[in-house]
Amino acid sequence: MRSPRVAIYFVLLALVAVSLTGISRAARPTERPQRNDILCPLLIAAYHGPEPLAEKAEKRSASDQGKGITEEIPEKYATRYLNWKREFLSTEAGRNQWDLYENNPHFTLRIKISRDNAEGATTGDYEWNGAGKLVAATITLGTRLDAGYPNPIYFPVMNSLGPTESFDRVSGVTLAATKFAHEFGHVNRTAKVDWTLYQLQGQLMPEYNRIFLANGRNANDPRLIELASKIGGTPVEIWEDREYWGEANAMVYLRDRITEESLRCPLFTRIRRSVDLYARSYEMRFLEVVQASPSRKMCGWQ
Repeated sequence: MRSPRVAIYFVLLALVAVSLTGISRAARPTERPQRNDILCPLLIAAYHGPEPLAEKAEKRSASDQGKGITEEIPEKYATRYLNWKREFLSTEAGRNQWDLYENNPHFTLRIKISRDNAEGATTGDYEWNGAGKLVAATITLGTRLDAGYPNPIYFPVMNSLGPTESFDRVSGVTLAATKFAHEFGHVNRTAKVDWTLYQLQGQLMPEYNRIFLANGRNANDPRLIELASKIGGTPVEIWEDREYWGEANAMVYLRDRITEESLRCPLFTRIRRSVDLYARSYEMRFLEVVQASPSRKMCGWQ
C-alpha cells in the first residue's frame, strides 16, 4: 500500500499536468509566466521524484578513499542501462565527465536504477570530507529513462527533445543519455559549492516554505527576507539555479551528440524559446554552450 505522502504526491502531479496544459496553450514569445512559489517544487518533483533536493549532507573522515564509479544495476535492467551509458559515452563531453569520476581515487560516484521514478532520475546522498570537499554522490536512474519529457519551465533542454510537427523525435536512448547528463551536471555543480551553505539550505528551505504558506504567501515577510539572506536566495531561486546547471550540462551532451546542423539548429531554437520564456536570467549558461559549438552557428541565439 502506498503511503499517504505518496498518494498526495500523485494528486499534486495531476494538478501540475493541468497547470502545464494551461501554460502551453497560453504562452506566447512575448508573455513570460510569473514565478510560482507553490508550483515550482511540484514541477521539479515531477521529474526528480517526491521531496526533491531534501537529502541530508553527510561528512566523511578526510582519510576516506573513494572508489571511482560503482554501478549497482540489477541484471534485469543491465542491457538497457548499458545502452544508455554507451550513448552518453559516445560524446567527448560524456567520456570526459565519466573519466573525471572513474579515475578519482578520492571520490565515489554510485549509479543505481530504480522503478520508483521510472521516467525520471535524481542525484543525492552527497557526502563531504572533513575539509569540506565533496567525496561521494549517488545518481539514481528510472527504469524507463528513455521515455517521458520533463516540463519546459525547469527542464528546457530535455523537454526540447519531445516530438512536434516540425521536429522529429530523437531516439529513446538519446533521451536517456540526456537525462544521464543532467544528473552528472548536478554532481559537477555540487562539487563546487560550499558544503556548509548546502547543508544550511537543506535545513532552512523547509522553514521558509512553512512560513510562506502560513503567512498568506507574503514573500516580503521580514522572517523570509532574513532566511533568504542566510541561504543565498528563496527556495525557488535555489531550486531553479540547481536545475539550470543540470540542464546546461545536458545541452553540452546534445551539442556533442547532434552534430548535423539540420537537426541541431531546430533543437537549439526550441531550447532558446523555452529559456527565453521561462529562464531568461539564466540565458548565459546556455548561450556559452552554443558559442562553444564546433560549427559556431548560433541557431537562433544572439
